[in-house]
Amino acid sequence: MNALHQMAVSGHVPHALLLHEDDGGGAFPLVLHFLEELYGGSPRVRKLIHPDIHFVFPVAGPDKPVSLQFIGPFRELLLENPYFFENELYAAIGIEGKQSNISVQEARSVLDRLSLSAVEGGWRTVVMYLPEKMNMQAGNALLKMVEEPPVGTLFLLITHAPEKVLTTISSRCLHLRVQPLSPEAEEEVHAREAAGDAVLADLFHDLLNALVEKDLLGALETGEAVAALDSRERQKAFCRVAARDLRTLFLLQQNLPALTHVKADEEDYYRRMAAALKPAFPRLALSCLDRALLLIERNVNQKILFADMVNQLYIRI
Repeated sequence: MNALHQMAVSGHVPHALLLHEDDGGGAFPLVLHFLEELYGGSPRVRKLIHPDIHFVFPVAGPDKPVSLQFIGPFRELLLENPYFFENELYAAIGIEGKQSNISVQEARSVLDRLSLSAVEGGWRTVVMYLPEKMNMQAGNALLKMVEEPPVGTLFLLITHAPEKVLTTISSRCLHLRVQPLSPEAEEEVHAREAAGDAVLADLFHDLLNALVEKDLLGALETGEAVAALDSRERQKAFCRVAARDLRTLFLLQQNLPALTHVKADEEDYYRRMAAALKPAFPRLALSCLDRALLLIERNVNQKILFADMVNQLYIRI
């Protein structure tokens, strides 16, 4: 990103930057290149071992852990693939299915590290991945440091949902949108994403088939399979995939097939489903999925959540 390059060259660097990327996007490569310039080309930046660069990311565990306890697998993941997805981070650090966040303990750890002088006498940087996972207590603890940091202190925040970042933190940052990847890189990311989405699409198709056939038991079994997905991120991905399919069904019901971009080998299935469903079903089903997404964020019991979702879909079919 040219804006970051100009900052590094000119030396006019804001004390806090909020970079908005899509999941699996290109913010980390940009951040590392920017820091490499800022730290005079130090090879330790690329190796993720520079003593004055601190990485923070959502973690989970019974003993109130902080990012430092997971820094080894985080580095391995980032070095292997800087375009990683959020759920790949949780898999790498072994917290799939757990409610992750950036806690007040993490904030205190950051403040402790920033209280020390820079080892190399230059910048001290905090790279925070997913600041939208920061709770209010952590935000309050970091607010003064983000608002009025000591000279030479830099916060780089990488978010997928800037609207969910605490307003007190977001308002102190310069916002930058990370542009979509190149066609080649985007194709690779989409291929990885599609491989995971195919499994989720099959689950939703099983659910739709059971609903159309009025097979409540079969629908509930599919709901249990969704509840058994290995992380909340995968459950949220299921809801997004289902919402995409519902949009396709709605467009077909409105006789707008050109807008669906359905693959030729899937067209017959979608047309049959669109004909079998009531015209109001896609809209009503979307409201059920939106509610499920909200409850996933609130850490509601997954089995109860998806059993209720299936029941709500069944009575609307």
